[in-house]
Amino acid sequence: MALFAISDLHLALGVNKPMDMFGGNWANYMSRIKEEWEKTVTDSDCVIIPGDISWATYLEQSYEDFKFINALPGEKIILKGNHDYWWTTLRKLDVFMQENNFISVNFLHNNCYEVENAVICGTRGWKCPGDEDFGEEDNKIFRRELQRLELSLKCAARVSGGITAKKIVVAMHYMPFNNRKEPSDFVEIMKKYDVKMCLYGHLHGEGIRNAVEGVINGIGYRLVSADYLDFRPLKLDVA
Repeated sequence: MALFAISDLHLALGVNKPMDMFGGNWANYMSRIKEEWEKTVTDSDCVIIPGDISWATYLEQSYEDFKFINALPGEKIILKGNHDYWWTTLRKLDVFMQENNFISVNFLHNNCYEVENAVICGTRGWKCPGDEDFGEEDNKIFRRELQRLELSLKCAARVSGGITAKKIVVAMHYMPFNNRKEPSDFVEIMKKYDVKMCLYGHLHGEGIRNAVEGVINGIGYRLVSADYLDFRPLKLDVA
């Protein structure tokens, strides 16, 4: 089994809101996702998808998008992005997947998943202190997301019987740094739990210039937005 990641699929099979308007690199993006995924991922692999899955507003509208995802090779671990308005309770999501036989789709929300040599944890994240427009309401959401990340990392410790010998991979939708590339409290929590890799999406176009990548204080950071990856799932080194 190999582990891959790709975020920000922005599927629009159930609503009329494709990404083509955001530049030529998004032309025919859903066909490109399918083509690159099928060339790269096998049925025995697992793919982490850190948010912005579907443009659907309601869960029922997301049916065609999840049908598309479920038909792609491999298991999928999905977490919430800022545009995933269809997201509801974990129970309702699981029931929707079961009722529609979308058996390859799993949701990351206050929990974790063991995949071969890795434990996958994560949360959506949010804007970080130091961002220009960071306000009081943002701080409330930011603090709640810190708690969600710690719950997920505590799950990793439980399922592994304490300190795990497996590599802990954190998936987030937002980058855990502010726009000045200063680390946030998300980074401090990851250090506390000996996280080795952090994946995130959300950044597109000019925003990619703000991306933080590479190994910093023992944690490897990687931007996995679909357009940044040319719509090809990125294979992760979790050996």
